[in-house]
Amino acid sequence: MSPLPHHGRYDYAPILGRADYSWPEGRRLALYLGVNHEVFGFGEGLGATLAPAKTEPDVMNFAWRDYGNRVGAWRFMEMFDRLDLRTTALLNSAVIERCPGLAEACRDRGDEIAAHGRTNAEAEGEMSEDRERAMIARTLEDFARIGVRPRGWLGPWISESDLTPDLLEEAGFRYVLDWAHDDQPTRLRTRSGAGLLSIPYSQEVNDIPSIVSRHQEAATFASMIEDTVEQLLGECERRPVVLGIALHPYIMGQAHRALHLDRVLTRLRERDDPRIWWTTAGAIADHRAEATGEPGRPA
Repeated sequence: MSPLPHHGRYDYAPILGRADYSWPEGRRLALYLGVNHEVFGFGEGLGATLAPAKTEPDVMNFAWRDYGNRVGAWRFMEMFDRLDLRTTALLNSAVIERCPGLAEACRDRGDEIAAHGRTNAEAEGEMSEDRERAMIARTLEDFARIGVRPRGWLGPWISESDLTPDLLEEAGFRYVLDWAHDDQPTRLRTRSGAGLLSIPYSQEVNDIPSIVSRHQEAATFASMIEDTVEQLLGECERRPVVLGIALHPYIMGQAHRALHLDRVLTRLRERDDPRIWWTTAGAIADHRAEATGEPGRPA
């Protein structure tokens, strides 16, 4: 019998018994908001759906998603400004052309900008090596136009080819958010041997699976955030942990949902728990490398 196929990017390692370290100022739970700013092709390509489309062009679902860029993202920014929160802005680079001023607003308010491919109308897992490499290069060129050089990557649709971590590392990226396999950063092996850091990004505390796929609503999603924080705070004395909360402006940025997000984030901020480090994915990557002293070696 042939062995079970394996990705070869990391080995199995239980979370118990790993090397201990803390986040800055002795904090133990690193918490960041990953806000997805996405654009889609009209009448073609991929896209989340509020309801099944009857015809193409799919005006209803396209316009629903576009609401996030026109309204939801700005509603988020007002909320985050009031709560003094900086996010990891996960930007399709085509946002720069399609939504003038949106990427710049993220940059100017001090958000970390991480690359989310060029558009969520495509999935890189379907691309050849040359096409994927060219897409990554074009994404970086787009961001260079606004003076930004992202260090982190989230694949559109969390789609990867067999070579994606290799191509990202070779393009100069330091971390990736595609692998939701752990509560701590881990090092992925790459063909160059340098390695690429995987930062936890939740597929559970994530509004697309919760609201679009499971048909839950905002009150339930807000409770998921609070419950996850409570559980991780109960574990963090024994080990440092990470929670990346995944948000989409066209989903949680809707008026009736944003209210619930505002309430739960306000409660967590007012709690001012000394164990929580409110941060960005990039800062987590930097501190993990500093704390372990092994910035380039696969785990």
